[in-house]
Amino acid sequence: MEESVLCQWSVIRSLLAILQWWSFNVTVIVMNKWIFQKLDFKFPLTVSCIHFICSAIGAFLVIKVLKLKPLITVDPEDRWRRIFPMSFVFCINIVLGNVSLRYIPVSFMQTIKSFTPATTVVLQWLVWRKYFDWRIWTSLIPIVGGILLTSVTELSFNMFGFCAALFGCLATSTKTILAESLLHGYKFDSINTVFYMAPFATMILAVPAMLLEGNGVLEWLQTSQSLAPSLVIIFSSGVLAFCLNFSIFYVIHSTTAVTFNVAGNLKVAAAVLVSWMIFRNPISALNAVGCAITLVGCTFYGYVRHMLSQQPPGTPRTPRTPRTPRNRMELLPLVNDKLDDKI
Repeated sequence: MEESVLCQWSVIRSLLAILQWWSFNVTVIVMNKWIFQKLDFKFPLTVSCIHFICSAIGAFLVIKVLKLKPLITVDPEDRWRRIFPMSFVFCINIVLGNVSLRYIPVSFMQTIKSFTPATTVVLQWLVWRKYFDWRIWTSLIPIVGGILLTSVTELSFNMFGFCAALFGCLATSTKTILAESLLHGYKFDSINTVFYMAPFATMILAVPAMLLEGNGVLEWLQTSQSLAPSLVIIFSSGVLAFCLNFSIFYVIHSTTAVTFNVAGNLKVAAAVLVSWMIFRNPISALNAVGCAITLVGCTFYGYVRHMLSQQPPGTPRTPRTPRTPRNRMELLPLVNDKLDDKI
C-alpha cells in the first residue's frame, strides 16, 4: 500500500514538474514575441541582455542568499578557459533565437529549433569523426523531411528570421559539443550553469546592445504611449526566463530521459498551438503536417538514443563498421539536447 502511494506521488510530481516547465517555456516564448510584435520593442539584443541580467541575479539569490542549491566550485582559471567560451556560444544561441522571433512566427521558429539533433550529430561526425549507429542516422530522416516541408509551405516565411533560427540550431549544437570537452569533470545543473554563464553573457552582450540598439531604445522610451506597463512586461519576461531554468532543474530530476524527451516535443506542440491562438499567424495544412512530422521524428530520435544507451558496452555492431570506444561514440546525455531553452 505504501509503495503504491509513493508511486502515485512520483507520477503526480513528474506531471506537475512537466506542466510548470511547459507553462514557463510557452509563456517566455509568447511574451518575447509579444514584446517584438505588440509593444514594437524591436531590439532582440537588449531583450536578451535583460534576460541574462535577471537570470544572473536570480541564480545568485538561489545559490548565495536562499541556498536552495549548493554552489559548484570552479577554479578561477577554468572560468575563463572553460566557462567563457561556453558563455560566448550560449549568448549567440539566445540572441539568434530572439532575432528569429522578431521576424518569423513562433510556430515556425520552434519547428526549426527541433532541427538541433540533426545539426548536433552532423557536427560531431564532421568535427570529431564520431561514430553513430545507422539507427541514429535513420531517425534524423523525418526531422530533416519535416523541416523542409515546413519551410517550403510557411506562409509567413522570412529569410533573415529563418537563417537566424537555423544558425541558432548550429549554435546550440556547438554549445553541446563544447560542453562535452570544456566542462569535462564538472557536473553542472541548470542553476549553476546560469550562475556562471549569465554574468559572462551579460558582459559579452552589453556593449553590442548599447552600440547597435541604444539609440533605438532611447527613442522607444520617449515615444512609447504605455511606457510603464511595457517595461513591466519586458522585465517580467526576464524573471520568467530565470524561472524557466529553475523548472528545467526540477523536470530533469523528476522524470526519466525518455519522458523528458517526449515532454519536450509535446512542449513544442503546445507552444505552437498557444502562439497561434494569440497571434493568429496563418498556418497551412501542409505546414502543420511538416511540424508534426518533425516532432514525431524528434521523439523517435530520442527513443533510438535511449535504446542505444541501454546496450552494454560489448554489444556487437554491424560488420565493416569501425569499432569506436563507448565514451567517444555516444552523444551527451539525452537531457542536454533540450536544455537550449535556458534563459
